[in-house]
This record gives sequence, structure tokens and C-alpha cells, in this order.
Amino acid sequence: MGWSVRLGGALAARPSRARVAPEQDHAAVALVVDPDGHLLFIRRAERAGDPWSGHLAFPGGRAEPGDADLRATAAREAAEELGLALHDHHDLGHLDDIFAVGVRRGPRPLLIRGHLWALPARPALQPNPEVAGAFWWPLDHLLSLEGRVVKHWVHNGQPIQLPAVQLGADELWGLSLQLVDDLLRRFGVEPPVVPILPG
Repeated sequence: MGWSVRLGGALAARPSRARVAPEQDHAAVALVVDPDGHLLFIRRAERAGDPWSGHLAFPGGRAEPGDADLRATAAREAAEELGLALHDHHDLGHLDDIFAVGVRRGPRPLLIRGHLWALPARPALQPNPEVAGAFWWPLDHLLSLEGRVVKHWVHNGQPIQLPAVQLGADELWGLSLQLVDDLLRRFGVEPPVVPILPG
């Protein structure tokens, strides 16, 4: 069974929760899988003033007035950041919407939606200056729960511990890991719980 069918079945098994509301800011990211079941990640460029500078992420960003919907937002951002033409492919759907606190326009709720694409071939990528690099990581490795670690981080001067996954020399954590864990649960895999407590 191909990954496109497997992923489509995983999403169809449980309807995703959509929570779009006018009073919230909205953003979308693209989770892109190649035919061999590798998920695309980007490493954000080091930028002064960016709290997520250098972190692993998915291509994506905030919705703009010209975007028809959040799927269009994710596809536009993937094109801008990686030269990736997702508009040419049918997406499989989206994961559950998650929330963060936006900082660029002041502390207000930011809704983030992850759209999933399964491509028939691995595309060539052309990262723009916002992206330090891009790589593909096997979904089977993520589904195995190998590489799970506890990340110790300081937030607003307070040390805390968070769940993370070691991907080579990098750590995947935060909102991007929340999206990955949503996908894993749809395959019947329950990620370990790490209490977000002072650590």
C-alpha cells in the first residue's frame, strides 16, 4: 500500500477539528510526504528578533488577504520558501487546528492549520533566504517513537521541560512536533507524554 493511500486513510479515520474564527490570526503549514514516506522539514534561518530562529519547522506562515483559504496559505508559503508547487497536487486534508500566541502583532491567539500533501515524486527544492536548509525524514522512524527526548528550555526566565524528537543533530519540538504527533495518533501511535513542568 502506497503512502498516499496510507496517509489518506489515516486522515479519513478521524475527522479533523477546524476552529477558524474571525477574531483570530491564522497561519498554515505544509506537511509534504514523498513516495517513499519521507516527511519534509525546513530549518529556519538565523534571524535577529525571530524567537524561532534556527529551529526545525514546516514550510508555512500567516494567511494573507489574497489567500482563498488556509490550504492556499500553506501552498503559497511552500512556493515562496522552497519553490515547491503544491497547487499542482491534490492535498489529503488537514490535521487538527492548534493554537499559539502570536508575537509579531502583539500577544493574541494564532490558529495554525497543517495541510498534508503526498507527492508522486520527490521535488527539487530552492530554499529562499528565510530557510537555512531542508531535509526529508522517514515517517517510519517517527512512527517508531525512536529518538524521543526531553528538551529543557527557558521560557520567560522559567526553566521548563518539553517533549522533543532527535532528528539527526537537530531537535523537533513545539508546534511542529504537535502536528507530527497528531499525525502519529491517526496511525494508532500514542506519543509519550512529557509534563510541561519546571525542569
